[in-house]
Amino acid sequence: MFLAHNFISAVATLLHFVLNGYMWVVIARAVLSWVNPDPYNPIVRAISGMTDPVFRFLRRRLPLFAGTIDFTPMVVILVIYFLDLFIVKSLYDLALRMP
Repeated sequence: MFLAHNFISAVATLLHFVLNGYMWVVIARAVLSWVNPDPYNPIVRAISGMTDPVFRFLRRRLPLFAGTIDFTPMVVILVIYFLDLFIVKSLYDLALRMP
C-alpha cells in the first residue's frame, strides 16, 4: 500500500507545482497587459498561447469587464487557488489516510 500512498502524494505535489506555475503565467500575462509588449516576441507569444484559451473560455461565459478593466485573470487565479486548496489537499489527505 505504500506504493499507492507515494503515487497519490506525488500526483498531488505535481498538480500543486503545475497550478502554481500556471498562476505565475497568468500574473505575467496581466502585467504584460499593462505595457504594450511586442506581439512577435517569443516569450510574449508563449505566455499568450498558454493563457488565451482559458481567458477566451471565461470571457464567452462571464462578462468580466468593468469599463476597461478585465477581471478575467483574477477569476482564473481564484479558480487556481480553489483547485489547489480543494483537489491537492484532498489528494494529500487521501494519501495520509491510506494504510
